[in-house]
Amino acid sequence: MTYDLFLALLGFAFVTSVTPGPNNMMLLASGVNFGFRRTVPHMLGISAGHALMVFLVGMGLAGLFKAWPLALTGLKLASVAYMLWLAWKIAHAAAPGEGRARPQPMTFLQAAAFQWVNPKAWAMALGAVAAYVTMPSTAAYLAVAGTFCLVNLPSVSLWAVAGQGLRRWLDDPRRLRLFNWTMALLLVASLYPVVTMRL
Repeated sequence: MTYDLFLALLGFAFVTSVTPGPNNMMLLASGVNFGFRRTVPHMLGISAGHALMVFLVGMGLAGLFKAWPLALTGLKLASVAYMLWLAWKIAHAAAPGEGRARPQPMTFLQAAAFQWVNPKAWAMALGAVAAYVTMPSTAAYLAVAGTFCLVNLPSVSLWAVAGQGLRRWLDDPRRLRLFNWTMALLLVASLYPVVTMRL
C-alpha cells in the first residue's frame, strides 16, 4: 500500500467511524446511562469486531452472499430483529433511582457480534476492501483491518464521552426517558439501509 493510499484509508476509516450510525448512537446512550468507564468494553468490542469483519470480508466472505442470496436475506432479517430489540432496551432503560433493575451496558462480545448485523459496518468493510486493497493478499487485508481498529476506537470513544457529558443534564428522569426514546427511534430509523443493502 502506497503512502497516499494509506492516508486516504485513514481518512475513510475516520469519517465512517466518527459519523452517526447504530454503533455511535448506542455508545452515546450507553455513556449517558452507564458512564464512560462502564462503556469501555462496548467500545473495544466495536473496534475488534469490526476489524475482524473487515479482514473476513477481504478474505472472501462477501462472495458467499453473492453466491447464496438467501444468506443476505437472513442477514437482513437478523439485523432488523436484533436492532429492534436493542432499540426497545434503550427506550426502556430505567432512570437513576428507579426501583426496577437497570439494564447492563453491552459487553465486549455483544458489541463485537453486533457488527455482523450492523448495515453501516458492512458498508464500511465492503467499501474499504474494494477501494483500498489494490493487490489482494492476507497481509493487505490485515493492514486494512488493523488501520480500522486503530482509527475506530478513538473515533467511537468521542460518542461515549459526549454521553458521559450529558449525564448531569439528564439527571432528571423525564429528560433521560425522552433522550432514551429519541436514541431508540434514531436506531430504528437507521434500519433503512438494511432494506436496500446489496453486497
